[in-house]
Formats: sequence, structure tokens, C-alpha cells
Amino acid sequence: MSLDQPNDFVKHQTPTRDAFLGGRLIVSQPGHGFRAGLDSVILGASVSVESKTLLDLGTGSGVAGLVALANIPALSGILVDRDPEPLALARLNIEENDIGARATALELDVAAKGSVRKAAGLPAEHFTTVIANPPFFEREAGTLANHQGRASARHMAWEELDLWVKTAATHAAPGGEIIFVHLAQALPHLLAAFESRFGALTILPLSPRKGQESTRVLIRGIKGSRAPLRLLSARALHEDAGRGFSREFEAIFRGTGRLVW
Repeated sequence: MSLDQPNDFVKHQTPTRDAFLGGRLIVSQPGHGFRAGLDSVILGASVSVESKTLLDLGTGSGVAGLVALANIPALSGILVDRDPEPLALARLNIEENDIGARATALELDVAAKGSVRKAAGLPAEHFTTVIANPPFFEREAGTLANHQGRASARHMAWEELDLWVKTAATHAAPGGEIIFVHLAQALPHLLAAFESRFGALTILPLSPRKGQESTRVLIRGIKGSRAPLRLLSARALHEDAGRGFSREFEAIFRGTGRLVW
């Protein structure tokens, strides 16, 4: 579903209203620029059902965090982004999906100094789950998007990933899970950042279809754990033929299932 919804605080575009989780979640997103899709839903669906507190870094309009909050009624969370326009939409989405009592959106740069994050109200060693869908493309790879919000949401040097993981480590509670989704080719950089800070690393490759190369990876680490790394078999998003999703991911996108990994 996509219905135009004008918002005075979004100056440069008319947002759309999009249905997620089979219509259980209605999300306003920018009409142009970065728009959340399958990666954000999968990330939100990957959160442990036992989690109590969530931090969504670089939330944009909030889809990943909202999916987790919709799937886990006992979960509360803080959604963080440095861009005020998508963050305004995240705040709207929190209220319109009736989860204002469990969630808030905070304007803050993920790479800000720890003292700045603390002053903004982001507690250290607090969250049982920290998730992130960082910008995917290196700044020198290709042409930056014309829309500034889209450019900042899609482009970031690989080296900056370490700052995101460092921030996640600071705010995760002892024993908490940290989950990132990214391009498959970013895995060496993710591993370097995760291995120095977390244990029990779990890597889940995602491929378009069975037998095809994986294009995305989910990586999870546990703060304070010393358990060894686990590399899972790749999972295919789509059926072998046609445009349909596999049974597992169809259930996730319809809001009737979660990612078990």
C-alpha cells in the first residue's frame, strides 16, 4: 500500500505510507531518497524474542526498529538518526502505530563522542539488543545520490563501520546481542570490528536464490561472550523459480514469522 501523506515538517518531498508485516505496520517514508525495504524488515525480524530493550542505530524512518517492536510486545526501544527529516517520520511512525509508550526517536550522530551521546540521553551498557543497517556503499564507489539524505543514508567508507560497531558495543548491555545487516563484500570489515569486541559471532549469508552468490550478510555478536564463531548455511530469499519468496521469508514479510538463526 502506498498513499501520499503531506507533512509540513518534511520540506522537500511528500512522504508515502507503506504497509509492512501484512498491514500490521504502516510506515511513512520519504517519497524520494533512501527507502527501507527487505533488509530493514529482515533486520527487525532477527531480534531475539527474549530481548527487552532495543537500540536502532541509523534508523532512518524507523522500519527495522518498528518491525522489532511490532513483533515483540514486551520490547521498548530508542531509534537514533542524525538526519532530522527521516527522524521526524520515525517519530510520526511511532505515534501512528501506537507504540509511543514503548519507543522514542533521538536525533544523534552514531559517530558522535561518547560524552555527546550520554548528554543526549543514550545510556551506556543498557540495551539487550542493538541493531544497525549502515550505509552500504563506499563514497568513492560510483556517483553519490543527488538527494543529500539519500547520499548520507547509502554512502559510507568501510572504515567508518568500526565507529558504528564501537558505538553499538558501548551501549549494549553485558550479554546483549548486536546485529548488523550489510553487503556481503563488507564482511571482512564487519568481522574485524566485531571480533575485537564480541564473542559468539554468528554469520548468516543471504542469497537471492538457492545456489546463487550471497549478496547480504547478517552478523550477530554477544557482548562478553567467548563462544566461537558460527558460519551458517546461506538462506535464499526467493523460490527457485518465479518472483515468490521462500516460505520462511514470506512469513517474515507478512508478519507471521520471525528469523530464527
